[in-house]
Amino acid sequence: MLNEKVASLLNTQINKELYSAYLYLEFANHFAEAGLNGFSNWYTIQAQEERDHAMLFLKYLQNNDGKVTLGAIDAPVTDAASHMDILKAGLKHEEYVTSLINAIYAAAHDVRDYRTMQFLDWFVKEQGEEEMNASDLIKKMELFGGDPKGLYMLNQELAARVYSAPSLVLD
Repeated sequence: MLNEKVASLLNTQINKELYSAYLYLEFANHFAEAGLNGFSNWYTIQAQEERDHAMLFLKYLQNNDGKVTLGAIDAPVTDAASHMDILKAGLKHEEYVTSLINAIYAAAHDVRDYRTMQFLDWFVKEQGEEEMNASDLIKKMELFGGDPKGLYMLNQELAARVYSAPSLVLD
């Protein structure tokens, strides 16, 4: 049986992952409205990944006799004045999600919940990749975003991204 604090944090994470999906859909809409459909595609796929992450946490709770408690999902708040502001907000958000994963991991460690720690190992690795991808996108925008042809090429690169489901499978 899951520790009460760990189960509570896992439930909170479901909500945070779904919020992340909403936030990334907001980002996708921003870029679609600006005519940058490649950027929009990139964030739409990010939203799909976040929904899948939420489902992985939900399924983990179910598989371990944890009570799933779904709460309201906050509306995303962005006050971006530029495309770069969106990209930087994305990195900041990924760093926040990393802190949440780390907090769950620490709570699981405190109660010697090795099963949950093993489950979270995939998310720890995933968050490293998410932060790196967000940081790389900022670097590319700094390098190429000021030039219309460079922005066009970057947009085309992001348009080629395709969705692939998480490699972590729970039965």
